[in-house]
Amino acid sequence: MAPPLLDPALLGRLESLQLRSRRRLAGQLAGEHRSPRHGSSLDFADFREYHPGDDFRRIDYHLLARLDVVLIKLFEAEDDLHLRLLVDTSASMAEGGKLRQAARLAAALGFVALVRRDAVTVHTFPLDRPPARFVGRGAAPALFARLEALVATGDTRFAAAATQLLSRPGPPGLTVVLSDLLTPEWEAGLTRLPARGGDVTVVHVLAEEDLHPPLEGDVELVDSETGRRVAVSLSADSVRAYERTFLRWADAVELRCRSAGVDYLRVASDADIEPVLLGSWRRAGVLR
Repeated sequence: MAPPLLDPALLGRLESLQLRSRRRLAGQLAGEHRSPRHGSSLDFADFREYHPGDDFRRIDYHLLARLDVVLIKLFEAEDDLHLRLLVDTSASMAEGGKLRQAARLAAALGFVALVRRDAVTVHTFPLDRPPARFVGRGAAPALFARLEALVATGDTRFAAAATQLLSRPGPPGLTVVLSDLLTPEWEAGLTRLPARGGDVTVVHVLAEEDLHPPLEGDVELVDSETGRRVAVSLSADSVRAYERTFLRWADAVELRCRSAGVDYLRVASDADIEPVLLGSWRRAGVLR
């Protein structure tokens, strides 16, 4: 039996944290996040349709009595945050434990959100499964089960996933992309996501073999997503040239993210996530 995504001791340490948001929030609960502006946690923002799992205390019963519609009140300032987890489940994520690492990081961020009463939705690309929505601490086991069941297969339809995410209703919130970004669509997908507003963070999950392929001599390379085969002859010099090119590409991804207002975090697929979450990500302001 595979070990759980997150160790119970780590879950205990995550309980005291919360997600950071730079922007003004508008959600369904009088939550526990501090807005970037001053104000009461009861500053009214808008109405939206009630969904199962929403706090029934936020239902506007006057409108229900008058119009026979179930709407909930949205507030600003100290309010809740909608976390959207966009997880790459393409075939390349099967290499080097990348999907497992992405699922663990998504589970940690989702747990922090659920403990703070924030709504969490899980989206995948390729678009082979409908998104799943979770609300409240009690939904954590269901969230973990959903992430545990992800399978890496198919090609990377990142641009299409970003477009679909933009079309979905709801407050801007925080969108976190977890992917190796090994697709020609990486730039198109990244530049589309900020259009919905809110914060966007890219978690770039890379395996050791992505950076330093253990190959030399006459080999046949197979694209894990398309099945295309290419025969190549690799010398030590050509492998070192590949490593330099790959690192330049990863640095270019980071630079493009920064220029688009997207936060960028690079994580090794075999890294211990506890010091990542409690150390470097806290120092970077992703968690606080």
